[in-house]
Amino acid sequence: MKLHESAQGCAVSDEVRIGEAVHTALEDYFSLLSGHDPDGLYGLVIAEVERPLFKCVMYHCDGNQTKAARMLGINRGTLRKKLKQYQVN
Repeated sequence: MKLHESAQGCAVSDEVRIGEAVHTALEDYFSLLSGHDPDGLYGLVIAEVERPLFKCVMYHCDGNQTKAARMLGINRGTLRKKLKQYQVN
């Protein structure tokens, strides 16, 4: 697998789809739990996916929140809330 981090902090790969990467990460996470049940898994996964999503989209939109919100399919208020939540500038 050829995966590298771009200068913008976005993971880039032609070989791995996002869903497959999430699935692999979850399988690895469950194996580390050694049979214990996770707590708050949904929130953990959402946070782990949203932060790099917003970071990459904002980079590719040159910081334009209107364009980023449109690209993400969310309103600007929600985008601003998420950017603040994840400390993405």
